[in-house]
Parts: sequence; structure tokens; C-alpha cells
Amino acid sequence: MTTDPIADMLIRIKNGSKAKKETVLIPYSQLRFSIAQILLREGYLSSVTKRLRKASRLLEVGLIYDGNGTPKVTDVERVSKSSKRIYAGVRDVRPVKYGYGIMVLSTPKGLLTGDEARKEHVGGEVMFKIW
Repeated sequence: MTTDPIADMLIRIKNGSKAKKETVLIPYSQLRFSIAQILLREGYLSSVTKRLRKASRLLEVGLIYDGNGTPKVTDVERVSKSSKRIYAGVRDVRPVKYGYGIMVLSTPKGLLTGDEARKEHVGGEVMFKIW
């Protein structure tokens, strides 16, 4: 059991991309599934499927590479940790890496990207940044 399951998920995706894997297996939870759905919608993952393997539920996420074999996910940054929560108001939500990355926030309207949070005019806990 990891102390930070979201960081574990993000690092598995990052390491799988650097190792040129097609898919990565991640232990299932509703929060991880929601994060994977956002990454799929934003074009950082090719697929997200639920798997059942020996009484444990898993998420199988497909990774994306460009024509040169460069992974779409080059790095991640876990912003809000269990030891220190980081919150951002709607005015504090800025583009990540000059628009090449996204920020994911936990808001009163659910998990949203930075752009969606600005459109909805809500702030929240900054979960992570990915680019």
C-alpha cells in the first residue's frame, strides 16, 4: 500500500512511457479512474479499461507516442501532497509549460483541468501538473 496513490499512478504512467511500454497496469480506485478519464480526454492516454485479475481490480491504461517514438507524457509534478495541501483560486490557475501541459484540480464541481476550472469559474485543490 502506497502512502500517495495518485503519485504512484502518475509515476507508473511516466516510467511506462520512458520504458516505451504500450500499456501500464494501475490498482483501481474511483479517483484514479476519474484521473485516467481526464488524461484520456486531454490526449495523454490512448485507452483506459478496467481489468479483473485474481480478485484485484486494475486499470489498464494505454500510452501514446508520436511518430518518432517520443512519449506524450514527458514529466509529472504532484503539487498537493498528503502532508501539504495546495489550493488555487480561479485567478491563480495558469497555463502549464506555456500551454503544453495541463493542471488537474479537485473542485466543488469534481475533477477539472485548469482550462475547465477557469471556464466554470471555480478554484480548488491542485492535484498535479502533467506535460
